[in-house]
Amino acid sequence: MEDEKLAIATFQPMCAQPMEIKTYRAATMHEALAMVRRDLGPDAAVLQAREVPASRFWGRLLGSRQIEVTASLGVNVPSRFAKVSQADAASGSLAGARKPTALASQAPPPPSPQPVPVVLSKEVQGQLNSLQTLVEQLCRQARGRDQRDLPDALFRLYTDLIEADVSEELARSLVEKVRAEAPDAELADPVLLKARVLQLIESEIRVTGPIVVTPGRRRLAALVGPTGVGKTTTIAKLAAYFRLKQRRNVGLITVDTYRIAAVEQLRTYADIIDLPMQVVSTPREMREAVKRMSGLDLILLDTAGRSPKDDIKIQELKAFLTEAAADEVHLVLSSVASARVLEQTAERFAAVGATAIIFTKLDEAASFGNLFSVVRASRLPLSYLTNGQNVPDDIEIARVDRFARLILGMETACRNERMREDL
Repeated sequence: MEDEKLAIATFQPMCAQPMEIKTYRAATMHEALAMVRRDLGPDAAVLQAREVPASRFWGRLLGSRQIEVTASLGVNVPSRFAKVSQADAASGSLAGARKPTALASQAPPPPSPQPVPVVLSKEVQGQLNSLQTLVEQLCRQARGRDQRDLPDALFRLYTDLIEADVSEELARSLVEKVRAEAPDAELADPVLLKARVLQLIESEIRVTGPIVVTPGRRRLAALVGPTGVGKTTTIAKLAAYFRLKQRRNVGLITVDTYRIAAVEQLRTYADIIDLPMQVVSTPREMREAVKRMSGLDLILLDTAGRSPKDDIKIQELKAFLTEAAADEVHLVLSSVASARVLEQTAERFAAVGATAIIFTKLDEAASFGNLFSVVRASRLPLSYLTNGQNVPDDIEIARVDRFARLILGMETACRNERMREDL
């Protein structure tokens, strides 16, 4: 607002008539300028143009920003070139029409009026430069943007995806694919369109099924991930299920010695379920602990939380997993994290050999479109979903149809009865 006041104050003295300033908003610069010309005429001057947050309705269709143009018919924007006075123009015309006499050639020429230089403040000059850059950027975007209008049903589908926290780029891609593949008769049916986008989402999801435990054959499954995502609680849920319901011989190993409370928490679970547990602090100790548990059916390995930005800790974790000879590595991610954070985390933990994803805290998430982005970007299959702290109930085996319906908001996260049946 201060910049707008500055621009108006700078140009006000040059107004030739009472100044009427109006503001226009549109999706593109072309549309905004067309509104200015239509309302004020071709002689209107643009005082300022900038990007502003879009309204909730149009923001869903055209993006998250709009162009705001301030214009006036009563403002003459100063030129950067010196003006030629009428006296100079007249003398130039007369000089070209007749030849000077000898006396006139010897006399010194009369001094010509010096043009008054136009001095612009640094703020106004910066605004003009920014305006030029903004116009160029918007023109490039407008050339590459598909301006076709969406039918009402497709538009509602697009807004539903955005509401489900699917990224704008991904939502637009899904809607355009549905539009290209659906017959014209289906484009007005919201139910059929949602069924089509559900199929598209399902085609992008892969699952591994549960951990397969064979009696007499040791299998080691490790859980890795950043801090605070619920690895220890998920380990306890899996251990309780395989020990109490599947009657398998299960052992626990933890390297989470950075948090004493985490070790004590897992030890408490081990005592309740009656499981052997080993605490290791070096890769060599890891090798020895796995060897001591070689007679078990399943070994569950709980690791310390690692920051995805800490390359040293990631490599240290990789050394532990190498010594453990893990059969499968489940990357545990929190459902409440943003899509960008999830994608970056999955990318960094790919270095340790992650083979599947476990999404936790579904009961705390408002929507699940952010999970779809990381599944597509990482190309990792899903193994389990968890939705609470109850051991061993709040966990379920990941299924394609269930996860796709969660993304579209067609199901809720809390379905404990069904979860127990799945397990």
